[in-house]
Amino acid sequence: MTSPAPAIVAAAVSRGMRVAAAESLTAGMLAAELGTVPGASAVLQGGVVAYQNSVKVQVLGVSEDLLQEAGSVDSAVAEQMAEGVRRLLYADIGVSTTGVAGPEPHDGKPVGTVFIGIATVAGARSQGFRFQGDRAAIRRQACAAALELLAGELAQEH
Repeated sequence: MTSPAPAIVAAAVSRGMRVAAAESLTAGMLAAELGTVPGASAVLQGGVVAYQNSVKVQVLGVSEDLLQEAGSVDSAVAEQMAEGVRRLLYADIGVSTTGVAGPEPHDGKPVGTVFIGIATVAGARSQGFRFQGDRAAIRRQACAAALELLAGELAQEH
């Protein structure tokens, strides 16, 4: 399967939009994939690897109460991560990943549970997924899904 990263960079360039990533389970894979595209520096503001909840709270501004109540693998956490990185890195679109890559469940969520957040000036939304496979496969699928959601968001922007 061909990566949508070149199309994402081209669409963001044509719209004059900047992108930032907040990554938990993908640990930088998403920003790295965008960075493989020539010209990505015109749109990729940067990324925050927020593996620990303390980073989610202190850097991205995720609600500590939300993390205590819902755990880190949650749709609202993904939305707050995306919004936090969008504001922190002065981007037009923030994208986030949070989930359970395994091998053990986390915060009561089964392995393969992933939430991806997208935030723009209009607000934030998220989508949940259940991926199959080992840790590496789940992380790859999460990265691919985040790129697809980002591409879809850019296709909707006018």
